[in-house]
Amino acid sequence: MGFYQFKRSQTFTNSVDELWGFISNPQNLKRITPDYMGFDITSADIPDKMYEGMMITYKVSPLLGIKTTWVTEITHVEDKHYFVDEQRVGPYKIWHHQHFLESTPDGTLMKDIISYQPPFGFLGGIANSLIIKSKLEEIFAYRTKALKEVFGKRS
Repeated sequence: MGFYQFKRSQTFTNSVDELWGFISNPQNLKRITPDYMGFDITSADIPDKMYEGMMITYKVSPLLGIKTTWVTEITHVEDKHYFVDEQRVGPYKIWHHQHFLESTPDGTLMKDIISYQPPFGFLGGIANSLIIKSKLEEIFAYRTKALKEVFGKRS
């Protein structure tokens, strides 16, 4: 039974307010997710701003084009500082994703910390080594590029 963490950070010259306005809107998640993942929000009437207790359903194809349902709950929100989403239904045994924004002298530091556990015990550990970890690297490389396009030069 493996339990893993994946961490990424990115610095922007933009203000916390600008970044928060973008990342706290669930509709923008599709804009920063690779097209090949077939990411679609299936929840009806999603508001432009997340809130604690919000449940969001998606269809996504993380592997081999196989569509799966993913349901996340926004469990914590501190306006313009951080939010946490946790998987309630989906491909992982555990998925806990923390999103942080921190004002710096150079702009804003955005940090992601994903704590996760694949399914299937030791086979999930093998899958993490062979597929999952590199897939997360790929997704966040795309996200870095997409956010750079939205917000301009990354420092």
